[in-house]
Amino acid sequence: MNANTRITISCQDRVGLVSDITGRLFDIGVNLGPTGFALDQGRATFTTECELPDTCPITECEAALCELTMEQAEVTVEAIYPVIPATNAPGATHMIECAGIDQPGLIARLSEIFIEFNANIVQLAASATNENDSRVYTTRFAVAIPEDRAAACLATLANTAGSLRLLFKFDTLAG
Repeated sequence: MNANTRITISCQDRVGLVSDITGRLFDIGVNLGPTGFALDQGRATFTTECELPDTCPITECEAALCELTMEQAEVTVEAIYPVIPATNAPGATHMIECAGIDQPGLIARLSEIFIEFNANIVQLAASATNENDSRVYTTRFAVAIPEDRAAACLATLANTAGSLRLLFKFDTLAG
């Protein structure tokens, strides 16, 4: 499933709430992905990343959810924009990927390097998966690196990725 929408509903809890929300989403053809529900002091929060059918724009999905009986409800339905493949990243000169065991601050550490080389992030996508009892974090950057600084920037990224025990690879994009 390619999630294209994130739905968040916060409201007063009541019996049947999850059933009503998921039933309504089923009725309009939504394909649920990662979904969660939690209570905190009587306040319910339902979240999901899902795929809306082409026949149901975000505004219609939100309107359908707002028709449900929910007290003090806050309903947010927003698009999740997929990362455009590197070949379609206007202005990017390189696609860079780092993957390894998840650790705090990975994106911050890697993205700081670009500043030193006057490189600009055009697109960023990060995702985590569970593999072999570990959480593997993959970060992909489409970056515009000045030609005269590309080799040094990529070498610094490779060294930093290595020190963080990350796999590092890059592709030079056709201009």
